Amino acid sequence: MKTSQLLLAALACTWAMGAAAQWQWIDKDGRKVYSDRPPPAEIPQKSILKQPGGNAISARPVAVPPAADGASAAMAAASAPRPTGKDKELEERKAQADAAEAAKKKADEERQAKLRAENCERARQSKAAMTSGQLFSQTNAQGERVFMDESAKAAEARRADSVIASECAPR
Repeated sequence: MKTSQLLLAALACTWAMGAAAQWQWIDKDGRKVYSDRPPPAEIPQKSILKQPGGNAISARPVAVPPAADGASAAMAAASAPRPTGKDKELEERKAQADAAEAAKKKADEERQAKLRAENCERARQSKAAMTSGQLFSQTNAQGERVFMDESAKAAEARRADSVIASECAPR
């Protein structure tokens, strides 16, 4: 009977170990903090005393070899893992949404530029026709065909000039 009690006590101790804090660090106020979650990103590596798995971390700072030039320092900084606290999948979806928005905006700008170019060309053709001296006819309110006089041609040329000024200007 004593063996079964000893076995039961040993089993109970193993359950309690799972509930024990796995992380230990010193916070900015100098207090020891115990937690089952990793410390915040602002806690320096030298302040982390213990991590999961029972691995004690020494309190001395990690020595970084001096860089001979800026390029090797940049490579060392780029290869060092940096906890960002951001979800990679969320970042990817945001980047895809931004790219789709940019593509949509670019397509809309291209469509607008094409329409402006077509309007510009039509206005230039209309102005050239109005100043060429040819006869032009219009339909009046009664549905009758009437020829444009010089003042009507000049008014149409001025309208074409305003369209040219607005649509042919670079943007």
